[in-house]
Amino acid sequence: MPVEVSIESEALRVSDAELVARALAGDPTGFTTLVERYERALYTLAVRTLRDREEARDATQEAFVKAYRSLHTFRPEAKFSTWIFAIAYHACCDRLKRSRRFSGEEIPERADSAPGPEAQAIALDEASRLRAAIDTLPEKYRSVITLYHLQGKQYDEIASVLGIPLGTVKTHLFRAKEQLRRLIAAPEYQS
Repeated sequence: MPVEVSIESEALRVSDAELVARALAGDPTGFTTLVERYERALYTLAVRTLRDREEARDATQEAFVKAYRSLHTFRPEAKFSTWIFAIAYHACCDRLKRSRRFSGEEIPERADSAPGPEAQAIALDEASRLRAAIDTLPEKYRSVITLYHLQGKQYDEIASVLGIPLGTVKTHLFRAKEQLRRLIAAPEYQS
């Protein structure tokens, strides 16, 4: 058992750049560790962007496949997290564009939109209310809020991931927070 703990703690100490180098050198554990590090965060971004868990799982997997195939293009001086988040975000955008083209809808509807007793009880929880409010935001605001507050990304990283100017990130974040304040203050969001 102590061997497993030391392997896990060693994996936590290894930098993303070192893991990329290992993967490029043919060591499959390098990329596997990167997937383990970022899978949950990318999935969260995908769920917030796509509003569909199955689509989010597919987009997350697609992002990792694209990253693996393009790993040789990664610049070692860049941050891997910013690079992989950009790939995931663009995979989500591609899925949104495809769904709009085929369905004619702006955003795919959620099948579980009618709250049942359990959903109503959960909705009373502050975190659930916030998640529900975030889900109502336009995609450009959801993405910025998710990256900043849920993923802990800095403004410049968000600008890089989303491919927008730094000032736009700040504006979107400000407007998203304002909309969230109004939504949460609305009577239907009160406990």
